[in-house]
Amino acid sequence: MRIGVVLFVLGLSGAQTPSTPAPYTLFSPEGRRPVPARLISGQEMFSLDDLASVFQLALKEDSLAGGLIVTARGQSIVLTPGQSLASVGGRLISLPAAPVKDGKSWFVPVDFVPRALAPTLGTRLELRKASRLILVGDVRVPRIAGTVEPQGSLARLTLDVSAPTPHAVSQDGNRLVVKFEADALDAALPASSVPDLIQAIRPGDGPASLVVELGPRFGTYRASDLPGDRGTVRVVIDIIAATTNPNPGSTPAPAPSPPDTPPLLDIAPSGGIRTIVVDAGHGGTEDGARGPSGTLEKNVTLSVARRLKAALESRLGVRVILTRDADTLVELDERAALANNNKADLFVSLHANASVRASAAGAEVFYLSLEEYGDQAQRVAKGETEALPVFGGGSRDIEVILWEMAQARYIEQSAVLAQSVEAALREKIPMSPRAIQQAPFRVLVGANMPAVLVEMGFITNAEQEKQLTSDAFQVSIVQALVDSIVRYRDRPATRTGVAGAAAPRAGGGLRP
Repeated sequence: MRIGVVLFVLGLSGAQTPSTPAPYTLFSPEGRRPVPARLISGQEMFSLDDLASVFQLALKEDSLAGGLIVTARGQSIVLTPGQSLASVGGRLISLPAAPVKDGKSWFVPVDFVPRALAPTLGTRLELRKASRLILVGDVRVPRIAGTVEPQGSLARLTLDVSAPTPHAVSQDGNRLVVKFEADALDAALPASSVPDLIQAIRPGDGPASLVVELGPRFGTYRASDLPGDRGTVRVVIDIIAATTNPNPGSTPAPAPSPPDTPPLLDIAPSGGIRTIVVDAGHGGTEDGARGPSGTLEKNVTLSVARRLKAALESRLGVRVILTRDADTLVELDERAALANNNKADLFVSLHANASVRASAAGAEVFYLSLEEYGDQAQRVAKGETEALPVFGGGSRDIEVILWEMAQARYIEQSAVLAQSVEAALREKIPMSPRAIQQAPFRVLVGANMPAVLVEMGFITNAEQEKQLTSDAFQVSIVQALVDSIVRYRDRPATRTGVAGAAAPRAGGGLRP
């Protein structure tokens, strides 16, 4: 897996190197229009002039303070170069980077749209970075993530639909058509690994339909809807070979079920832990590490995450949310945001490690290192307030936790959780010589709860690649993680003093 190194962007004119990434598409009831983006010091940004044209904003520079006042519908947003904070109607919000003044133009991070502009305009503004969409107002554009799995004599197409959208599946000659009651689709469609049953999956002729091109062995199909995570709907379409069910009018044989996870020991109710977010690393276009035989990290993490969810829910009675339950791309900050929005008690991110040394092996457990975040992180960890400048002169003390500082308050608890995970894993699977470490993983930065990242083994090690794909090894990992959470939950409520303790740094097999 790759470490998401955090870069602090300073809004100093002339200090950036701009480039031109693909534009975003703004989709509203009135139609579509492109919104250009620029890459400045590694941060995607919109020109405020472009946003002003789209959303009828008024821009006024504050010559005294050197900042900018953005007015929309009678409300003001105050921006200052070099400050990744914005005042929205008198309320401070955090941005991923400071605004930038380049010549006469101002640029703001793309997250300015949902974080600052949406509450000011009082309308729906949704930014989808992966698909480069800005949704405005009452438009229906469900996210759809598809997977294809061979299951004996059938191929199973799964479409995870968020938000739930009425739909219908019908056969039209040698293809299936899935029509949604929507304005458009934000779909990540898989390639077929079973071409004799499913030749291709592609967008349909209409703006809100998908087409499944059927293969030569197609006999019949069945479609069903199942509830998914976080209010999603899972559309399951089984494409059944003609030899399985030669008579289309008869009832097809039931689809084979995935192998059950071996039973775990019954464990007492969860006590103070009610919600756990399990993060399956990578996904979609982010494959992660690749093993010598071609095994992809993103597939291993998703398999273990699904098993862990089932085990935690059935044995501990807790609510478990997966950051992804399909082969979809989820931005790193969105993963922590999901945990924060659902008031999760724990955040566990699953990965498989890689190294240039083929012999590197063993699991490793990480929690966040504060050293890369400087004195500000240490102050947040201690609960200190910070003096912030205000327009018109002066300053005021305020306790504000920036997105980049959220995990700082939980370093001690995260260290305890990491120690519990390491101890439980050691009882079940091989461990690396540096089994517990600290590192500046971006996925942990914004988590507002105890959070750890687990490298389950080195997928670049041929032997460990085989282990990571085996049912027995994955079940051992799941059993250890469940046990570690129980130990963490039942630990004595005492301070450990490990927040500032020296710990091995990330390196060796980790990839920057």
